Amino acid sequence: MNIPESLCFKQPESNVGWHAELKLKFGIKRFKTRLLERQQYGPLTVQKTFHPEGTSCHTYLLHPPSGVVGGDHLNFVIDVEESAHALLTTPGATKFYRSSGEQAWQKQQLNVANHGLLEWLPMENIFFPGARCKLLTHINLAAHARFIGWDIQCFGRPVLEEKFDDGEVLGQTFIFREQEICLSETVRVQTANRFEPAALLRDFAMSGTLYITPVDHDLIDKITRVVERQQQRFGDDVLLGISELKNISECHSLAVNSAVNNLVVVRALGHQTEPMIASFIQVWCCVREHWFGELPEIPRIWAT
Repeated sequence: MNIPESLCFKQPESNVGWHAELKLKFGIKRFKTRLLERQQYGPLTVQKTFHPEGTSCHTYLLHPPSGVVGGDHLNFVIDVEESAHALLTTPGATKFYRSSGEQAWQKQQLNVANHGLLEWLPMENIFFPGARCKLLTHINLAAHARFIGWDIQCFGRPVLEEKFDDGEVLGQTFIFREQEICLSETVRVQTANRFEPAALLRDFAMSGTLYITPVDHDLIDKITRVVERQQQRFGDDVLLGISELKNISECHSLAVNSAVNNLVVVRALGHQTEPMIASFIQVWCCVREHWFGELPEIPRIWAT
């Protein structure tokens, strides 16, 4: 993978707080995707797996019940083997609380083998005023892997009119296909510089990003129409946009179907959680129907 180590966030050194790790491996066994291996350390675990759609495996990730504080280190490693199909979500938001100086750290490494599919659909992160966090996500896809996942951040608690007017949140996301970079993003919300949050969030309290790969022209058209309908539905409560990223090296080759490496990114800004997640769920349903010819089974935990 061609990202210099010097460009990636480094894990902060800390001897305080929770240090937790969860490693999960999904693969085919007896004609279904099953959780084949689980290694856990500290307060990270999973509930019982479910098969509401028959062959795919739904799994709920359980974070520390009291939230994340400065000095906590959380590490997730998810492997989806060839032809397996896993959906992972969380029962509720992950809360990052005020820090007295230590940084919280969360790293997510998501690996998908050929013809596998990972749906990474956690509920939002909520950053309380004074939180100091580093978030790093590496998504590693084989040549014919599929991935759809979202990342939703809430800065402060807008329902209580509490703004994120103190703290620091640093986030990085890298997506690779066959060890070639497809996307590299860095987000910095540092309230020491008032212009940075204003430029990123445009006075909204929430930001969201939804990644979909691979895509073809028909799917892009369908996603665009869904985004337009959701924008009309929610009006000023959410601001939605869509962009397509192509593999530059393959765009110049007529012998290769570059659609396999194409990536669609749907972005959102909002004031409340519900319109943003509702919009992303509609896009997710659209993608699943395009890929499989039928709508997905909505995780029941989202309705509680």
